[in-house]
Amino acid sequence: MKLLSYTHQGRTHFGALRGQDQIVALDGQSLGHGQGFASLRDALEAHALPALAKLADTLAPTHKLNEVRLLPPIPSPEKIICVGVNYGKRNEEYQDGSAPPAYPSVFPRFPGSFVGHGEPLLRPPESEQLDYEGEIAIIIGKAGRRIAAEDAWSHIAGLTCLNEGTVRDWIKHGKFNVTQGKNFDASGSMGPWMVTADEFDPAAPLTVTTRVNGELRQQDATDNLMFPFAELIRYISIWTTLKPGDVISTGTPIGAGVRFTPPRFLKPGDVVEVEVAGIGVLSNPVADEVAAH
Repeated sequence: MKLLSYTHQGRTHFGALRGQDQIVALDGQSLGHGQGFASLRDALEAHALPALAKLADTLAPTHKLNEVRLLPPIPSPEKIICVGVNYGKRNEEYQDGSAPPAYPSVFPRFPGSFVGHGEPLLRPPESEQLDYEGEIAIIIGKAGRRIAAEDAWSHIAGLTCLNEGTVRDWIKHGKFNVTQGKNFDASGSMGPWMVTADEFDPAAPLTVTTRVNGELRQQDATDNLMFPFAELIRYISIWTTLKPGDVISTGTPIGAGVRFTPPRFLKPGDVVEVEVAGIGVLSNPVADEVAAH
């Protein structure tokens, strides 16, 4: 099932995608107790996805895809945790002679740094080094602390596409962190929707592909991850409780713009597409941010 969050006529909704372009609104739908759920995150917290899936099959579509503005699947997660240098060839890309890492490299992102499918990625006036990073993101469905790797998949609600947009010169401002360059407002994107975990074979690799203006820039598969999904969930849940709606972005392949000679950073008018087999295509144009005065 494909679940999405969106706005329509100034109101925020979530629903299920039926076919190619029909949306069935699910917010506010009662399952026989209470007033229903205001958001997809609320539905995850209540473990209501199976019941909502059955309900969605009985409801008429309420909107068409081209009538709404898509948001990230979980517009306001408690945590967004990103993983750096996780594909095997990424470590070699640094050309520093270092051994593969013993632990994942992780950093936080804030919800406001992401927009939904179709919305512009904003290049800030402080830098011309906005870059793309196509990734697969995990959305947590069941809370847990110190989750065993063999139990990890049962904590996944679904997967989505993510562009972990980065302002490259700003990640170098701090000696020990990259937070600044990873959190400019509207510098990344997520979506178009979450595909529920039951649509995937946990043992089968997934391919992620990034294109800029139709040109292939990145492509790799999850069987090349140094830290697979289960290990990321195990490791991260040691030090923080993972909660429904939390997002873990699992790393980007080689081929980001900064690695070209000369670098090929994003500029206004570019279109970035991140495609994940079994999920779909996340597409966003690039525009300059208009700074408020």
